[in-house]
Amino acid sequence: MNRVKVDLPDQFLFKTEIPVRITDLNYGGHVGNDAMLSLVHEARVQFFMSEGFKSELDIMGFGVIMADVAMQFKGEGFYGNIFEVYVTVGSLSSSGFDLYYKFIDQDSRREILKVKTGMVLFDYKNRKIAALPDELKKRWQLPHPESRVISNE
Repeated sequence: MNRVKVDLPDQFLFKTEIPVRITDLNYGGHVGNDAMLSLVHEARVQFFMSEGFKSELDIMGFGVIMADVAMQFKGEGFYGNIFEVYVTVGSLSSSGFDLYYKFIDQDSRREILKVKTGMVLFDYKNRKIAALPDELKKRWQLPHPESRVISNE
């Protein structure tokens, strides 16, 4: 069986802490994979807010939609855990970008999850994909300027 493998970049632009809620647990007593995707969404919204955007519906005048997601589960999470979540922008395209996420259990330092989401800018008014503004390309250039990079360990 071929397995999904998410190769994370070395540089991250954002870090947040997200506590595991009781409602995130599944019948196995650990965080369910559906809840993990919801935590990815929360981290993404917090990242955008740190970049000065108030909503995923207004990233320089456009919304963002998730075109694809790859998740590589590395460990379990339990009620009461706090996840340190690192987020960064990866490759840029004419209409979108990749976001990468790294989840680490704050206490044990165990890696919990690695994720890549493919995000596309969308013009909801005209119901079509939009071009990535030059300002975003400049802001999220690769490699990221050292002044923007945070430690991920």
